[in-house]
This record gives sequence, C-alpha cells and structure tokens, in this order.
Amino acid sequence: MNKVTSPHGLQTAATTVGTTDGYMPGFGNDFETEALPGALPQGMNSPQKVNYGLYGEQLSGTAFTAPSHQNERTWCYRIRPSVKHTHRFTKIDLPYWKSAPHVDPDVTSLGQYRWDPLTHSDTPQTWLTGMRTMTTAGDVNTQVGMASHIYLVTESMKDSYFYSADSEVLVVPQEGRLRFATELGVIDIEPQEIAIIPRGLVYRVEVLEGPARGFVCENYGQKFHLPGRGPIGANCMANPRDFKTPIAAFEDRDAPSTVTIKWAGQFHETKIGHSPLDVVAWHGNYAPCKYDLRTYCPVGAILFDHPDPSIFTVLTADSGVEGTANIDFVLFRDRWMVAEDTFRPPWYHKNVMSELMGNIFGIYDAKPKGFVPGGMSLHNMMLPHGPDKTAFEGASNADLKAEKLANTMSFMFETRFPQHLTAFAANEAPLQDDYIDCWSDIEKKFDGTPGKK
Repeated sequence: MNKVTSPHGLQTAATTVGTTDGYMPGFGNDFETEALPGALPQGMNSPQKVNYGLYGEQLSGTAFTAPSHQNERTWCYRIRPSVKHTHRFTKIDLPYWKSAPHVDPDVTSLGQYRWDPLTHSDTPQTWLTGMRTMTTAGDVNTQVGMASHIYLVTESMKDSYFYSADSEVLVVPQEGRLRFATELGVIDIEPQEIAIIPRGLVYRVEVLEGPARGFVCENYGQKFHLPGRGPIGANCMANPRDFKTPIAAFEDRDAPSTVTIKWAGQFHETKIGHSPLDVVAWHGNYAPCKYDLRTYCPVGAILFDHPDPSIFTVLTADSGVEGTANIDFVLFRDRWMVAEDTFRPPWYHKNVMSELMGNIFGIYDAKPKGFVPGGMSLHNMMLPHGPDKTAFEGASNADLKAEKLANTMSFMFETRFPQHLTAFAANEAPLQDDYIDCWSDIEKKFDGTPGKK
C-alpha cells in the first residue's frame, strides 16, 4: 500500500527494499539491512562502540587491493565476533565429497558419459552427508577449477553449520525445497531457482519439502558475475534486478553446536556453545543471493543458423584468460524456434571446453530420449558430441514453422579444464553404459552425387 507524506504530498513506495518480501533486488549491489532498528552504523564502518553491544567485523571476499569494480566485502554487526564461532579443529571424513586435484588411476574420464538420476537411500542424509561428487577439475589449492556434485538431502541440519573456505557454491535444485539460513539472511529455493553462497559464509541447510535432490557447482576460482552483453545491449539474458539478496536475520540461541569447515579439500569440525548466525545488521556487496531461472530472457537467431550456446550464459567466472571461463553456467529453457532452412537443435560439436549438463525438467531437444530430469551428462574437452539419430532426422525433415520449445529446462556447467570422474561417478552412480551407442545408428548419407539427402 502506498502512503501520503508531508510536506511534498507525493505518494511514496511502501518499502525501501524492493517488491519481494524478505529480499533486496540486484546483483553485486552495495546493500544495507538491519534486523533491529539502529543496529547499522551510519556514515562509518567501525565505531568505537556499536549499538546493542554488537561487534563490528569485516568479511572480505577479495584481496584488499583488488580493483574497485571487483572489490567485494561486507561489514557485519554481530552478537559475537567470528573468533567465538570456532575453537579447536578435529579432522573428519566426508568420503563422497571430493576436491580437485582428484584423479583416480582406476577411472577412465575420457569418454562421453550420461547418468540416470541418483536415488535416495533409506539412510537419512543432510547437506554434508548427502553430497555426491561426480567430477573435479583444476586445483582447489591454487583456487582454479571446479567440482560438480549431486545432493541427496532428506534431513535438516540441527545445531550444525557449515562453510567452505575453498569455494563459492552454486546450487541448482531439481526436486524438493531447501532453506539456506546464512549469517546474512535466509534464502528459500525450489526447482527452477538457483542460489549462490559465497566463499567463507556460514550457513545451515534445512529441508522445507523433501526429499531434495539437485546439482551443485563448487567454484574454486574467481566469483561468478554476469556476462558482458556486448551488442545485445542493456537488456535480456539475466537481468540484475531479478537476483535477490536476503535481508538481515539473526538468532540469539545458546546450544551445543558443530561448525564444519571445508579448507584445502579437507573437512574439519569445531564445537561451540551457540548459533553462529548472529549478524544483526550488515552492509556491503559480498552476500548470498537467489535467482529465478524463469526470469531468464533468452535471445537467439531470428532468421537463420543456430548461435553458439554461449548466447544462453546466465553467469560466468573468469579464468585469467580473456574470453575463456573458469566456469560458465548456461541455461537451456523454453523458447521460440523460428530460424529458416536451419538445423535447429545444437549442432555436432567438438570443444576446447568441458561440458557437464543436468536436466531440471522436461525434454532436451538434442537428446529426446535418455536424458531425463535429474540426470546428468559429461562431454569432456575435445570429445565430439551432438544430436542422436532421432533428433537429427526429426530436425532435418521438420516442417520449419515457428515452434515453441516448451516444458524444458536444462543447464550446463562448462569449464576450460578437463573434468575427472570420481570413483562414485564411475562405479556407484547409475551410469548409462549404452550412452555412447546413441550415435551408432547414424547413417552415412554421402554417395558422391549432388543434392540434399
């Protein structure tokens, strides 16, 4: 509801933080939010004494001297400083969560692979115990590369918290709903949404609707950012306003608790006597966010030919080599197909990048059979891939009217590094052994005579 104020007499917005309850709009913005009135210092970062007896603390996501357009940090005003949220560490083992470099000598990563959806077991699984690493790439110790995981979560974390010093985490739900209760606020996500959790941010994961299954890209390198649009201009693809960052939320709760930390590919836990989610107010540009993939505005060919799949990039993370990503997150959603005299599905291809795909729901146009929701495929660097015979024949002989490709949503984690399969992906996950045969019945059409065959 709008309100009338004096003296100007104009109607003003009812809220100062956007139109989505619980969230602030924008990507990479400098936000400010407080859960208690007057908790956020004004005009300075580190007053001698903070209101409510809070402690001021900076969380830096980049080096102090990073260029200003890349510099990311957030000032937190919290009940206890973070030094109270860890104590002595004990090394633990999460055997299914792997980090690069992880090259199993008994696993062949060279090949085209596809998996059916992973199924839930009878054993309750949390965010930590239910993580299953499928591939790793690069090196967590030098902060390059990535890992891809599937999560199978049936149970909320109780008095248990986690953060990764190794990586930024991109979460892509496929079934079920999750809540990420973080130091900087609460994010709820469902299928067709994603969440980005920054490196070093403490959180716990709760199951709102289970069982929950989805995909995770663990980014060891530079942070995700929006790709440059170039001549496309200022609009379409992923628009910054559609990213939502949570408002401040905290809990002042004493209870024996465990904080698990991922550091240099190893897991450690520490015991504390309270919840670490105690940030009452904060301001800055280093924060978690969510994004609704249904707001992604695809662009494409409107006369002929099929553009490169990079046209569907949602987020990218730089590698240090201009134009070559550490990771691209690419979305294939419903869209209109209108190109004339054109083979409309993705064409046959061999690529310097390694492409790992997941199906959120529906049918992917290049693989109408076998690539099912919850499933995953991997086409490693410089390995050929493309449509199967059914897709090729259908698209080659279709009556090319304007057609809406509906009820589909798949994605790709693409990296410049080769992706190595884990033993779990090779031996325990439901690998489709006959996937390579999907191209075996493609016919030779060439007979030396001219004319379209």
